[in-house]
Amino acid sequence: MSEATLDDRGRLTLPKEIRERYGDRYHIVELHDGIKLVPVSDDPLDSLRNEFSDVEETAAELREVAREAALDEAGR
Repeated sequence: MSEATLDDRGRLTLPKEIRERYGDRYHIVELHDGIKLVPVSDDPLDSLRNEFSDVEETAAELREVAREAALDEAGR
């Protein structure tokens, strides 16, 4: 775990190892007990492709599965 401190202007500098691993852009997400930094990819579409590369179904098939599950949950 790394530690970082705000400077006198309120800036946070992340350690070099973190920046090299995750990049230079982050979303700041407020949680009930703190904050979370979520890396923002330079190419969000490429990141999505990588994240879901193991999914074999088409978007239409996934929509149909979700639709059926929603109907079942609603008590069809």
